Amino acid sequence: MARKYLIETFGCQMNVHDSERMAGLLEQAGYEATDEAADADVLVINTCSVRERAEEKLYTRLGELRQMAADTGRDPVVAVAGCVAQQEGGSLLARSPGVADVIVGTQAMRRLPMLVERAAGERRPLIDLDPYEDVTWPLGVTRRSDPVKAYVTIIEGCNEFCSFCVVPYTRGHERMRPKADILAEAREAAESGRVEVQLLGQIVNHYEAPDDPSCDFTGLLEAVHEIPGIERIRFASPHPRHFSSGFLAAMQRLPKVCRHLHLPVQSGSTRVLGGMRRRYTRESYLELVGRIRASLPDVALSTDMIVGFPGETDRDFEETLSLAEAVRFHSMFSFKYSPRPNTLADKRLADDVDEAEKTRRIVALQAAQRGIQSELNEGLIGREVEVLVDAASRRRDTEVSGRTGQNVVVNLPGPADWMGRMVRVRIQRAGPHSVWGTVPLDKASVGA
Repeated sequence: MARKYLIETFGCQMNVHDSERMAGLLEQAGYEATDEAADADVLVINTCSVRERAEEKLYTRLGELRQMAADTGRDPVVAVAGCVAQQEGGSLLARSPGVADVIVGTQAMRRLPMLVERAAGERRPLIDLDPYEDVTWPLGVTRRSDPVKAYVTIIEGCNEFCSFCVVPYTRGHERMRPKADILAEAREAAESGRVEVQLLGQIVNHYEAPDDPSCDFTGLLEAVHEIPGIERIRFASPHPRHFSSGFLAAMQRLPKVCRHLHLPVQSGSTRVLGGMRRRYTRESYLELVGRIRASLPDVALSTDMIVGFPGETDRDFEETLSLAEAVRFHSMFSFKYSPRPNTLADKRLADDVDEAEKTRRIVALQAAQRGIQSELNEGLIGREVEVLVDAASRRRDTEVSGRTGQNVVVNLPGPADWMGRMVRVRIQRAGPHSVWGTVPLDKASVGA
């Protein structure tokens, strides 16, 4: 009987894609997927360390696995992968003794099957945090978890060293993936029926092809756009200080590129942005937003925001609120600042904003953002939008959901076989996080 594996993923789209890659490696090694931890011979926890809470989720889960082993007598090989593994290394073993068998870093994951086999045979913990400079990836190995869209990594690591961010320390320095590899993977995804490609990198608009000096991120978008079968192209995330006029012009003329930009700002205060080492100001960010909207009037902007950064005053926070009101983001990921190991802010700045004040600020920001999102979504009522159906309802077998090119989630009645198809939907009601609509009778055959 085949051995079974389970991968549990915490964190961002990059972690999800890393899990798809590790799943493919384990299946090449003869393992079969399972959804039940109690059935797994190998259990991989793929971790995120961008926020403190993500780390605590890992330790909580390791405690649950220790209890499961005591209750059931099953003792799977437990591998901790991802950013927390890279960050904590052997200290994970000290904090959760007797649970983790393998600690595998972000650049060592292609060695996972070998480490698992060794750990199973030797029954002693193994740690591999060694860097792996080669960012090529064997075609056909990735086990994609989504039937509609495909993640395709274009850059590994980051060189920005924003003072709050742990990514350069956990994922390494910036390394560009060859253009030929990226296009081959995108073609394979299209041939397998995926109609949307999402290009991933810490700063995608910093891309320069190592195998084609003439190809920057704009050129890469143009090349992916030419691949038959791909209907939508998304990417995450561009950096505000790396925008070019050519990039915006490409978005204008390439209809497959979605009219959605995730544009992390982190704070509305120029003073705080300086402490964060973001290398732009409030004014330059707003000027960029103006240029983007002049070129792409229908664009939807989303962002990341941190409250309670060291030294953030009430006035600084009010500037964050006012920037959110001025830009009117379609969505926002907002967080309370927490010191990250090895970062410049952790080494040089006191975490001096009271936790209760951080909570007050995050509640106020999220309430303001919910109001903005509700108003923007209500503006869609009565309009028809094009939706790529990408999920079936978990509650009703007669409902599906999808996203517009602006990344608005749309719920609608429809059959499961609409998955992966474009439909025209008339919006009837709206909430802060999604909208609801129906396919007009005269367009009911769309996508059939």
